[in-house]
Amino acid sequence: MSSKVYRNLCLAVGVAATVALAGCSNYVKRSDFDAAISKLQNTDQSLQQQITSLQQDMQSHFAKYDAQITAMQGRIQVNDIAHFSFNQATLQEQDKPKLDEFAKIMKQHHSNALVTVEGFTDQAGSPAYNKRLGMERARAVRNYLVNQDGMPASQVRAVSYGEARNRQVKPGAIRASGEANRRATLVIDYAGNQAETG
Repeated sequence: MSSKVYRNLCLAVGVAATVALAGCSNYVKRSDFDAAISKLQNTDQSLQQQITSLQQDMQSHFAKYDAQITAMQGRIQVNDIAHFSFNQATLQEQDKPKLDEFAKIMKQHHSNALVTVEGFTDQAGSPAYNKRLGMERARAVRNYLVNQDGMPASQVRAVSYGEARNRQVKPGAIRASGEANRRATLVIDYAGNQAETG
């Protein structure tokens, strides 16, 4: 083989190697990929443990109130936290101890959690009126948690579902029979990091 052909062959091999390496630069090393997947799995497992821990906390503390605690897609819902008189948005005295207990758990164990208060009505009145009334109820609970129990205002939101038919406890029930529909529910959207207890 002549030196010229050899040089051209070496040059061709060098160019091919450079192109191959450039093409590979868009790929992730298997070890980096495995490490990233492992990290995601650990994070997911940690979040699941936090949700499970919070659900157990809630169930043990709310057993005496007969409140229903439901886990749903990484969130926890606390039903029957507050009920309202017909056409009213004033928090009732019998519901305040439940809210105090909720705030205590959140402050002690999940101080950076994100909570949404959902407000509901029965179907008496127009949909627009009920949407406003549901928001007043949600805000009454939110304000109590923030002002009385000291939960951070930035971590407690309020939303109204009004008379939403797919969220009625007793579909169509109004006035005296519709108290179950006139309620506020707490949803823990993000449990946050579990605080260390002293």
